[in-house]
Amino acid sequence: MCMKIASNLDSYGSISKNGAAVGRVVLPATKEYTREAIQSIKSGKVIAVPTDTIYGFACDACSKEAVNRIYEIKGRKLTSPLAICVGDVPDVMRFAVTYHLPETLLETLLPGPVTVVLRRGESSILEKSLNPGVDSVGIRVPDSDFIRNIARGSGSALALTSANLSGHPSSVSVDDFKHLWEHCAYVFDGGKLPMGRAGSTIVDLTIPGKYKIIRPGSAREDTVAILERHYLVEEEDADSA
Repeated sequence: MCMKIASNLDSYGSISKNGAAVGRVVLPATKEYTREAIQSIKSGKVIAVPTDTIYGFACDACSKEAVNRIYEIKGRKLTSPLAICVGDVPDVMRFAVTYHLPETLLETLLPGPVTVVLRRGESSILEKSLNPGVDSVGIRVPDSDFIRNIARGSGSALALTSANLSGHPSSVSVDDFKHLWEHCAYVFDGGKLPMGRAGSTIVDLTIPGKYKIIRPGSAREDTVAILERHYLVEEEDADSA
């Protein structure tokens, strides 16, 4: 096993006795390094991880300092909301209101390349300092075991946003944001991602019986088909009503 790990890390740096990388911030996005990712999240640091769409910066969504750090890295306005990532579909109800949704809708949409926007509600355990003044939150359950295991192990939700400077193209490989590695505790390399740079499809589900596509993303057609099979209708824009 030790020989196998060393071989995998040839391009990343040397290994200490406890298996952690020395002198390099990049590690493979494999289960052997989930511990390093979880420890970084719990200690309030920012990491970069592959999802099922693009690479993202992630941190503890309940750490104000870590969330602010992501904004600093991206050069993003503090008024731009961040999405969160959870490990499993049932976790969504810990952070947002779901009782108005058709049965099985979330389980059909997720895990997958979709961000669902829902109201937080009074019962949400999400830290109030995340996206202050916004009563809704975008939630992801990516179809990626690595990031889902990090979310599970953290015992919290991950604040998640694309690993790039604000306004720049999304990243599908770690080399795309190499100039930002120094700001991360670790960068986890999952290779070049095949979905392109479209990111997840963002759909607003805050209004009972309706949906609104906020960003087409990489799965718009499949997402709309699932929503309409569950008898949701598209919300009309105020300008066109």
